[in-house]
Amino acid sequence: MATAVATKDYTFTWEGTDRKGARISGMSAGPNENFVKIQLRKQGVNPIRVRKQSALFAKRKKPIKGQDIAIFSRQLATMMSAGVPLVQSLEIVGRGHANPSMGEMVLAIKTSIEGGASLAESLAKFPRYFDDLFVNLVEAGERSGALEALLEKIATYKEKSESLKKKVKKALTYPAAVVAVAVLVTGILLYFVIPQFKQLFEGFGADLPAFTKMVVALSEFVQAKWWVIVGVMIGGFFVFREAHIRSPAFRRFLDRAMLKLPVIGDILYKSAVARFARTLSTMFAAGVPLVEAMDSVAKAAGNIIFTEAIYKMRDQVATGTQLQLTMQQTGLFPSMAVQMVAIGEESGSLDHMCAKVAEFYEEEVDSLVDNLTALLEPMIMVILGVLVGGLVVAMYLPIFKLGSAI
Repeated sequence: MATAVATKDYTFTWEGTDRKGARISGMSAGPNENFVKIQLRKQGVNPIRVRKQSALFAKRKKPIKGQDIAIFSRQLATMMSAGVPLVQSLEIVGRGHANPSMGEMVLAIKTSIEGGASLAESLAKFPRYFDDLFVNLVEAGERSGALEALLEKIATYKEKSESLKKKVKKALTYPAAVVAVAVLVTGILLYFVIPQFKQLFEGFGADLPAFTKMVVALSEFVQAKWWVIVGVMIGGFFVFREAHIRSPAFRRFLDRAMLKLPVIGDILYKSAVARFARTLSTMFAAGVPLVEAMDSVAKAAGNIIFTEAIYKMRDQVATGTQLQLTMQQTGLFPSMAVQMVAIGEESGSLDHMCAKVAEFYEEEVDSLVDNLTALLEPMIMVILGVLVGGLVVAMYLPIFKLGSAI
């Protein structure tokens, strides 16, 4: 347990020799160099050089993303299903991975296994990339002797999860990009273009329309206080981020508000239902008891409203209440999902029914994202047209008075 905590703080790269004298290298985590050396010796590695990875060096390296973990899961599952031994599979994946950072971590996992640790224990040393759900599933596979089958389920789960995450990110990024472009274009016009028109109008001495005066006044404010505007925007971003990290009440308010947004709220809601069903199906199919599985399901919910509801459901299930009844009581889950779970409980095929629910709502999310993209394209034109067109109209209104001023 102490090792898992330490890995969150420092990462070390090392070079050494194995029991046969062959030169090897890898990446390990720990509080200091001595700790890493001791761990390497326990694993049968004679460390020659151990260096703490500097923050500057770490920034240059390509980060490990969720897609890398999904690809790793599929590669490992495919190789082990083909009969390739675990250590050899990790060696092949680690040496051939396109992301050097991911390759180093896989080789570190391999070294840990060669030292006598199980795959689950080795993965748990990197909690940033392998969460409790991943580790628990691997551990269940090792205990039952069905690691290959469990790795297939894990690979499918990670691929579906990453695909769903990309769809939700696409749905949220598109509107944010529209707003950012609109603000940028408006800022450029106010700071650079409108002052040129102002000088032109002053030269003619014409009396400006009220709308034009308002835009010119706004331009003057942007020119004089642009640093205040930028500072407020940057400060607001950091305040928002800190509040989201530190305040459960703020996260609860934000997540609840996001679920009520038109179109986007529907996407987030259905993605949360799909994530719930997919995670529960995977955990239950792995033989994890329902109450224990609900812990992992809650952590993977992706929305604090669903997380808190699932924890309450777990407590009720622990007292003997049927899962479908606890789902009804939350008022969060659609009737279709509740009925499918009820059928699964009665027929003893809960994992299969949950998988069907997940597939249905994943397709729903896919369709909603496509519809949102089609809907936003004309909205982009309208927003930019109103902003940019409004500024252009404000600047050209005085042109009609220039004849009387000349």
